[in-house]
Amino acid sequence: MNTNEVMQSFGTAGVAFKGTTHRPIAELAKWADLLREDALEPDLPIIDPHHHVWDDERGRYMSSELLHDLSSGHRIESTVFVQFKSGYRKDGPASMKPIGEVEFARSFADTCGIQMPNGPRLCDGIIAHADLTLGDEVQAVLDAMAAAGGERLKGIRHGATWDSGSAGYGRTFAKPHLLSDTAFRRGFARLAPMGLTFDAWLFYPQLPDLVSLLRDYPDSTVVMDHAGGVLGVDPHTDRAAVFSAWRENLQQVASYPNVTVKIGGLGMLYAGWDFHLRDTPPSSEELATRWRPYVETCIDLFGPERCMFESNFPVDKQTCGYGVLWNAFKRITERFSPAEKLALYSGTAAHVYRLEQPIVTQS
Repeated sequence: MNTNEVMQSFGTAGVAFKGTTHRPIAELAKWADLLREDALEPDLPIIDPHHHVWDDERGRYMSSELLHDLSSGHRIESTVFVQFKSGYRKDGPASMKPIGEVEFARSFADTCGIQMPNGPRLCDGIIAHADLTLGDEVQAVLDAMAAAGGERLKGIRHGATWDSGSAGYGRTFAKPHLLSDTAFRRGFARLAPMGLTFDAWLFYPQLPDLVSLLRDYPDSTVVMDHAGGVLGVDPHTDRAAVFSAWRENLQQVASYPNVTVKIGGLGMLYAGWDFHLRDTPPSSEELATRWRPYVETCIDLFGPERCMFESNFPVDKQTCGYGVLWNAFKRITERFSPAEKLALYSGTAAHVYRLEQPIVTQS
């Protein structure tokens, strides 16, 4: 199928959006395990550059749960923890509370490293949250985070998602056009001198704001999360029109060499698929068919050296199991060269986040 045929065959997304969590963590684990597949290309090294861990009122997704997902037969060498309001400090100034998440993630990583000295290296990198709208005053927060995270601290994410439609169900968005805010930009300017990346999380209609940021700060390293924030919930239910607008915005983003893209997040319920409503999860073949136009567009526009596949687990687990997700990506890239695959699955992530490059096994 060409892209137009794929879009037409799936018609209009129409699944009512009721937040990003359809099944709670404990129930989700049982559901995802209903379909497990043998790993394709099991020797291909993978750095998973985007996942979360937490243990709070949302449930528990810690080392045992993460390792269960990673035991899918794929060669996961290391991972990157991305902020998700885990382990915030209970006391002190609001601006300093996210430092608790860095302490939480570093403790998690150190403990796992002692228990599993031969890997995988869990939370080898940490992407924290700092309120960049503090402007110049965010420097004190960043300094404290650097002290707490040490070499594991790689960057900052300050989510900028905003939408007037149903994507806002059950949550509070940042202000519209956050990336253009003067105070935010003063805070953002503090990252590059410290060698910190910026993870940009926003929806596809907001990508022009990211273009402006990239243009004005060409020396800052920016990672665009979740393939640029594809939406498939009301009012973004004309999938062909959304795809066209997303691709047009993505072309502008890709013209700036200081940005890379994480390909993933397509399993989030924001995308408007119906997988989470099924009794059993979808296969990697079906996911590859649905996701192929988005994945191939990202790679075509950015090139493999500026793309990295991500799991976004356990958020994307609402759609499929961990091993199935990686199989879907591998089906899409089946005909890519070994060098291209190495970049997509580990090389780009290692370069951008300054992580150890996996040893390539010669077959």
